Amino acid sequence: MIDNIKINLILVGIILTACTGGNRGPDEFGVLPTTPLQYPKNMSQLPEPNLLGQNLADKRPIDDVINALGGNASLQKESKIQKNEEPLLKEISRFGITPDIRTITASEDVDFREKNKAKVLERLVGVNTYKIRYRSQRLDAERELERLNLLGIKTPTAPSS
Repeated sequence: MIDNIKINLILVGIILTACTGGNRGPDEFGVLPTTPLQYPKNMSQLPEPNLLGQNLADKRPIDDVINALGGNASLQKESKIQKNEEPLLKEISRFGITPDIRTITASEDVDFREKNKAKVLERLVGVNTYKIRYRSQRLDAERELERLNLLGIKTPTAPSS
């Protein structure tokens, strides 16, 4: 008797789980147009796995992503400044360039985090207070673009609004 109840409960659970999907189509972001798989000529000489995701079928996966998002992957290999970037670089470097800016900002960030630690309850519950702590330093990209345009600073690489 108890075994029949357990079996019936399991069946009801499976049936209810099957009903939750609704009538949705496939996830368009879950289907990727990839190149066909290729087997190596000698299975004992497989290429080593690497962190860049390169394999026999996807020679340059990061470049493929850049191109798919509208960028130009060939420019990633060059350190040459593009013609359309010159006005922006001229404007941002008008007061000089700090070569060790990453080290400076990292140490400033450590100091900021020390002064703005999460509250005890936030640490106990595990709430991420990153956005709250850095709210005053957040940059509103649209408002900044508008401010730069009002000052007459050309931003050729910014999207048109």
